[in-house]
Amino acid sequence: MPLLYVTDLAYPARGRRYGDEDTFLTSRLREHFPLALCHPLDAAALMGGFDAVVVRNSGPVLHYQQAYDAFRTAALATGTRVYNPLVGRGDMAGKQYLLDLTAAGFPVIPTVDDPADLHLLPEVPVYAVKPKQGADSIGLTFTAHPTGPAGEVLIQPRIDFAYEVSFYYVDDAFQYALHAPDPARRWDLVPYAPTDEDLAFASRFIAWNTLTHGIQRVDACRAPSGELLLVELEDLNPYLSLDLLPEPVRDAFVTSLVASLKSFLASAPPTPAP
Repeated sequence: MPLLYVTDLAYPARGRRYGDEDTFLTSRLREHFPLALCHPLDAAALMGGFDAVVVRNSGPVLHYQQAYDAFRTAALATGTRVYNPLVGRGDMAGKQYLLDLTAAGFPVIPTVDDPADLHLLPEVPVYAVKPKQGADSIGLTFTAHPTGPAGEVLIQPRIDFAYEVSFYYVDDAFQYALHAPDPARRWDLVPYAPTDEDLAFASRFIAWNTLTHGIQRVDACRAPSGELLLVELEDLNPYLSLDLLPEPVRDAFVTSLVASLKSFLASAPPTPAP
């Protein structure tokens, strides 16, 4: 069953090598599936000739929002299989989940989207403010006096965290974890051995997202109190940092991905949207 693999091999991602990662992944997936690569701007026009579309390292959607919206609308209208499925509740659907999880009492960096609600956050000297429709720290600022139109910004307390850590999943199965020991160097990652408590934390968000198939990355920070807090639930096109993994771990990830894709292709296609 042929796959259309969506990637931007030339996207200049800071601290990440999109092209190298997708060159490696497609070389391994080609052993199991007929496969073609395309740029995200071409996905809507080409997807009709394939059994499924795999969205990978395609850069922040806001750089091609109109084309992505057209692709998403067309895929839903035709019942096209898209991996990850287009029902994700994390970054795929925008940043509203940070507000929803805050309100529901999940262990997430507290977030509001209206400066008038600042009293709902812990009182701190500096707050992080970024566009609600944003990605990759684009537009991020730090200020003692957050401002911005209600509903258009995200406001969070700036946390003096010890480090960031990311947990990587295929479907609902944990694969590996990486962490950035230096908070100022987000993409200088090293392998991380999670505790049972760490995995319970990360798996809670995977369960909340309810994706039956797909690759997900749970990004968290270690707060001064010692607890983990969610930073981001990336379920659209998470970078995987596969080049940093020991070969056996990388091979195990590919095996899990192949099995997930085969299961996904054998499942019933989504019902076309009316």
